[in-house]
Amino acid sequence: MSAVQVWGAVIGLVVITVVTRSFFFLSRRALPLPGWVERGLRYAPVAALAAVVLPGVLLEQGQWPSTAWDARWLATPVAMAYAWWRRDMLGTLLVGMAVYGVLRWLGG
Repeated sequence: MSAVQVWGAVIGLVVITVVTRSFFFLSRRALPLPGWVERGLRYAPVAALAAVVLPGVLLEQGQWPSTAWDARWLATPVAMAYAWWRRDMLGTLLVGMAVYGVLRWLGG
C-alpha cells in the first residue's frame, strides 16, 4: 500500500467514527428510544463487566486452573458478597483485592 492509500484509509475511518459517534448530537431534538432498548441498555454495564472479569477469574492462560485452591475463585465470592451488602464499587475492589492478596501470600 502506498502512503496515500494509508492516509486515505485513516482519514476515512476518522470521518466514519466522528459521524457515527456524534449522530445523536447532530439532531436538534431528542431522539426517543423504544422502551425495550432502554431496558436492554440497563444491563449493558453488567454484561460488559462479566465479559471482562469472568474469563480472568475462571481461566488461567485459557485453561481451567489445575487446582481448586485458586485465590481468584475464593476472593470473587467475597467481593460479590461485599458488593451486594454495601453497593460500593471502590470498597468492593479493595475488599476483593485484599482477600486475593492475602490468599496469594498464603500460597493460593
